Amino acid sequence: MQAMRRNWKGLAAAAAMTIAAHGAMAAVPLPALNANPAEVSVSGLSAGGFMAVQLHVAYSATFKRGAGVVAGGPYYCAEGSVLNATGRCMTHSTSIPVSSLVSTTNSWAASGTIDPVSNLSASKVYLFSGTSDNTVKQAVMNDLKTYYQSFVPAANTVYKNNLGAGHAMVTDDYGAACSTTASPYINNCGFDLAGEILTHLYGPLNPRNNGTLGGTFTEFNQSEFVTGHGVAATGWIYVPQACTTVSCRVHLVLHGCKQNYTDVGDKYVKKTGYNRWADTNNIVLIYPQTSTAATNSCWDWWGYDSANYAKKSGPQMAAMKAMVDRVTGSTGGSGLPAPNGVGTSGATSSSMVIGWNGVSGASGYNVYRGGSKVNAAPVAATSYTDTGLAPSTTYSWTVAALNASNVEGAMSTAATGATTAGSGGGGTCYTASNYTHTMAGRAYALYGLTYAYGSGQSMGLWNIYVTTTLKQTSPGYYVIGTC
Repeated sequence: MQAMRRNWKGLAAAAAMTIAAHGAMAAVPLPALNANPAEVSVSGLSAGGFMAVQLHVAYSATFKRGAGVVAGGPYYCAEGSVLNATGRCMTHSTSIPVSSLVSTTNSWAASGTIDPVSNLSASKVYLFSGTSDNTVKQAVMNDLKTYYQSFVPAANTVYKNNLGAGHAMVTDDYGAACSTTASPYINNCGFDLAGEILTHLYGPLNPRNNGTLGGTFTEFNQSEFVTGHGVAATGWIYVPQACTTVSCRVHLVLHGCKQNYTDVGDKYVKKTGYNRWADTNNIVLIYPQTSTAATNSCWDWWGYDSANYAKKSGPQMAAMKAMVDRVTGSTGGSGLPAPNGVGTSGATSSSMVIGWNGVSGASGYNVYRGGSKVNAAPVAATSYTDTGLAPSTTYSWTVAALNASNVEGAMSTAATGATTAGSGGGGTCYTASNYTHTMAGRAYALYGLTYAYGSGQSMGLWNIYVTTTLKQTSPGYYVIGTC
């Protein structure tokens, strides 16, 4: 989005007013609706579009119906680099290595880091790019279409790229002038994009409800799925009245940068056109929300929060998968649900204890650190001590239950923990200006601020006057600290 390249100074006061008006509302647990797990899909704009691709590809066994992508790009486009994200993946300043990204996708699927790519062949994809979008260029979306050609049949793909829209979600009756690129990034182009996306993904639909909606908006607690990691404490769900008694479809709707509830209020949740189609077609809509702690309120599609951001183990990815699982009541291939209560304790400079609540019917458990299994044999207990860790480093773990045949069930939400510094503090320290750190490859600059590579910790303004001490705890991983 345009906001991805602009400083957000001056928004603090408005955000504070929004929070004050909104904060008194009590969130409730996300409801278990026994929705149809075979009828799940996702769509998103900009950062939400990139995240929609990530979810569709990594969790293709979950998002079976497919994805709608507005101003997004190929899976793993940034390859963990903010320079790639703001360059080739937005402005297309250099070419995107589509064939290499396809190879990475196949490799990760073969290793189990993401779901089998064979799932994608039965799904559908709707792509949209406005001709006046100068934030995520059409060349990026063209590459996304090329990427999907390796996995999704051409007959299952629609690409709308001839409308003079700016960088925004497009409607037929609400928002700014069509070619605009400005907050809240919703434009009236006389084109019902939400309806077109849902119709392509689900087939012919009943006419939309242009009157008073019959369903219910509910603010739900996101903290039970993930805490921190750029995700807000609460999100939103729209449940049509019929979906309280029958099994409905599920569509996950992802906002773009600077479009969460704090930034634009309920505009993305209520003004983008999805709800009136959902109301008459038995579609439950989940609207996850980033927090303002997320870089520019964006979803993590380049690695600002986790090096595993595009894999099933990525904290934001796993959280949204768990939200869908709650609404559908889904389990993994073993039929076992995800372990809950996953947490960390007993940190040392080189180890961490991961604990969880037992799952009925489980014969054992597998523990994953950053998407890689760390236990050589199934864990019989409900705790595991992970060793060989680096000092002063934050890690993320997930857990899956096993049945008697050692088939995994659903993956838990991620739990994070940081190892201690250890004697002498560990690591190598560098004290320099934030500008010097970036020039030395220990940090990167984004929107006038500086962030440590690896940990992503904010170091303050990017200039020669702010001095920070960074400790290197492992190759390419830096934290703010002392030795």
